[in-house]
Amino acid sequence: MHRTLILIWKEFIEFRQNVRLLPIIFVAPIIQLFFLGYAATTDVKNVPVVVADPDRSPASRELISRFEGSPYFTVVGAVTTVGEVEPFLERGVASMALVIPPDYGTSIGAGTPATVQVIADGSDANSTTVALGYTANLVAGYAQDLVTARSPIARAGGIEPRLRVWFNPQLESKQFMIPGVLALLLMLVTAILSSMAIVREKEVGTLEQLNVTPIRRWELIAGKLLPYAVVGLVDALFVIAVAILWFQIPLRGSFLLLLGVTLVYLVGTLGLGLFVSTISATQQQAMMTATFFFLVPMVYLSGFVFPIENMPAVIQPVTYLIPLRYYLVIVRGIFLKGVGLETFWQDAVALVIWDAAVLLLAIARLRKTTS
Repeated sequence: MHRTLILIWKEFIEFRQNVRLLPIIFVAPIIQLFFLGYAATTDVKNVPVVVADPDRSPASRELISRFEGSPYFTVVGAVTTVGEVEPFLERGVASMALVIPPDYGTSIGAGTPATVQVIADGSDANSTTVALGYTANLVAGYAQDLVTARSPIARAGGIEPRLRVWFNPQLESKQFMIPGVLALLLMLVTAILSSMAIVREKEVGTLEQLNVTPIRRWELIAGKLLPYAVVGLVDALFVIAVAILWFQIPLRGSFLLLLGVTLVYLVGTLGLGLFVSTISATQQQAMMTATFFFLVPMVYLSGFVFPIENMPAVIQPVTYLIPLRYYLVIVRGIFLKGVGLETFWQDAVALVIWDAAVLLLAIARLRKTTS
């Protein structure tokens, strides 16, 4: 333990001497959380809409007012013919066009079915799909209001749905994304830093000196990884504080359980970085290897960006090898659902197995001859 503590102290001294590294370790994750917390969102609001209204009737103006009063749409222009909406969509000024037929007011007044056309820009398929869903709901609600206003019987009949959303009643995407950003930032910081641990010793020529000392292999690994584990926990505390205090993300579960599972997760990311350092010759190569061969694929395959259920069947089994997948389930469960270990114990066990596997692989690669 004495040799291990000396090695740990050596790592902290190198931290202190490298002044440029400290802002990257402690300030960069907070800045990234602010950027990603606001930018990484799947909410679709203020969709720009251009309206083609050749009818110009009170009924058409009432329909348009529904779009203007909705937080999901912003009317950016009004024209009289369908041909005039094309430049709006081509230039990207509008993402959707609402086309009202010339006889719309007459049809509504006579109580006969009326049809409106919606033209959407399909360049962004996901946002367009959501916007079309909002449009369908708005028009259906408006149509129901017209039927109810004409027939008091319709008000009493039919089925009245009463919807209730658990865990995220406002359906805000930040409630889902920011806990995932926490997992992503911890993986990036700890894996990249630890990936340069052994490589730095190679570059400055001190690895050979360590090889002739009485330090055992496990002591070298513990001395190299524990400082980065402390750094990771400090970063985690900072990010959790910002998520709770600034973004108002509710922490409904146990804070101590969250820290415990985070420590288990950090062991795996640090082990991954250590393994990368054993197969790299320079710090630049270690950073590039960790980023492009491990971290970027993990982000794409973990479910952070794309739902795993939507991936091809041949790809889905690969996601079981991604530790970020399990930690995302755990951290979102603790934050939003307030669940305990009895709910996500399988994911926790998978994290432990992954930690053991990557550490054994790193130790096997780290050929340290003990005296």
